[in-house]
Amino acid sequence: MNRKLLVCMAPLLLIAGCGGEETPDLPGDPVKGKLAITAYGCGSCHVIPEIPGANGHTGPSLARIAKRTYLAGVLPNTPEEMVRWIRAPEMVDPRTAMPNMAVSVGDAHDITAYLYTLR
Repeated sequence: MNRKLLVCMAPLLLIAGCGGEETPDLPGDPVKGKLAITAYGCGSCHVIPEIPGANGHTGPSLARIAKRTYLAGVLPNTPEEMVRWIRAPEMVDPRTAMPNMAVSVGDAHDITAYLYTLR
């Protein structure tokens, strides 16, 4: 690459890299995750962006959940821990109000993939 072009592009390269956050490599499908969220009725307890009718207030809003440090106040916010929480919340916190909805492993991965789009 010629030096003049590199000098001109340097500010653009810096801007492109600023504020960029790594999205974890997720095995699920966010499109299927949106469908699973609806099928399991998650929106009856949670506000979930872009999910029609997801306006419940029993549980916390899931808006921007991908940017949170913790899940359920105790788990590090990683895809593995999110899947764990979705599948068996009572195993993480026996006193939780979140019910075990018998979410399959595949659906939990898809739901997690969708929730990680909520930045």
